[in-house]
Amino acid sequence: MAFSPNQSAKQVVKQAYVIDLAALDSPNQMSADGLGDVLIEDGMITAIAPFLTDLPTDVQIIDGRGQFLGPGLIDLYSQSGQPGYESRETYESLARAAAAGGFTRVGLLPNTQPAVDNVGAIAAIQKANSADRSNGPAGNRAQLMPWATITLGGEGKQLSELAELAEAGALGFTDGAPFVNAALLRRLLEYAQPLQKPIALWPCDPKLVGEGIAREGVQSLRLGLPGVSALAETTVLATLLECIAEIPALVHIMRISTARSVELLRQAKAQELPVSVSVPWHHLMFDTQALNGYDPSLRHDPPLGNPSDRQALIKGVAEGVIDAIAIDHSPYTYEEKTVAFNAAPPGAIGLELALPVLWQAFVNNGVNSEQRWSPTQLWQALSAGPAQCLGLAPARLKVGEPAELTLFDPRTRWPVTPKNLHSLASNTPWANQTLQGKVTAIWLPS
Repeated sequence: MAFSPNQSAKQVVKQAYVIDLAALDSPNQMSADGLGDVLIEDGMITAIAPFLTDLPTDVQIIDGRGQFLGPGLIDLYSQSGQPGYESRETYESLARAAAAGGFTRVGLLPNTQPAVDNVGAIAAIQKANSADRSNGPAGNRAQLMPWATITLGGEGKQLSELAELAEAGALGFTDGAPFVNAALLRRLLEYAQPLQKPIALWPCDPKLVGEGIAREGVQSLRLGLPGVSALAETTVLATLLECIAEIPALVHIMRISTARSVELLRQAKAQELPVSVSVPWHHLMFDTQALNGYDPSLRHDPPLGNPSDRQALIKGVAEGVIDAIAIDHSPYTYEEKTVAFNAAPPGAIGLELALPVLWQAFVNNGVNSEQRWSPTQLWQALSAGPAQCLGLAPARLKVGEPAELTLFDPRTRWPVTPKNLHSLASNTPWANQTLQGKVTAIWLPS
């Protein structure tokens, strides 16, 4: 678990690389990615300077040398097993896993058993948050933010009581599943427009997916895996964009996975359509070339793209066409996932792994201008970007702001084994490998 400083005490992080994603408007503020000290008192950031002196006598000193301190990470959408499949993941285990990975807030998908389609289900998650706060340091557990289903039971047939769910504290609305009912979509956009809550839609036509399990192309043919055409995504996306052009509600396009989708979204943003976009992090790390070993942890929905898709997604993040990287944490038990590739349920865990893996891939090891990101670019895609997609105020590393922070050491090496994971699940292609980079402390507002 990441070290969680006493939230009521005074701490100073000494000589860390300070990542501030906000425009700095005070002369005593550090510039972005500068080396300096950050003083935290009673959960608030009270000073930032290249070197702080005259510190309080009772301050706790945290050595930040070689580490990066930035705003807390935010995940747009991830899956809990609770309720219905607590053997996969519980609220508590997911919140601990998220905190260990540097995430201070996590959006919970509502497609559980039963679905989060009523006020009572929202209240149960809020109660879990309250229980976590009263049982040990808040920094040990991320805040869980409940999405509510668009339709009753997430079945795509009848709209949920959206206004009631919004008033109860729903983060926004999504079924976490393909949404292809065009007539219902129009009603949804009209009804949700005044609620000012994000609607997360996954562009996917199940009929065009058919029995496919891998992105259609040379590699899927070579491996003998039924292919999924990019049209399964792009035809629905084009329809969504046309609807949004007519009814400008707050829409988030989730789980983008193809090069053509990136082009459609680039055009939509050039037309200033009110859409935000996210890509699952695994789709930045892998493509169909990684499927040679038929690792069931590499089966995803949507499926991993072809190499050209992956390159377009990476470029889309770097250019800001894609606003955020989502973790889409999908836990399964060992028995569920240790089966043949075509029989495995889609998805993998990622809350504890995403930051170090993405850091090594794109900050440390990027080999060209499109694949090398600054620490600020990666942090933007994992922190302020998701907050903006959700219509939330982003965490800010600025004097006078609450301390919602993540301290990350890119040098620390650690083995990915069940005993080192806080998630109850270990379905990941990095299982039993050694990663470099680990979150060493987080601060979460009380």
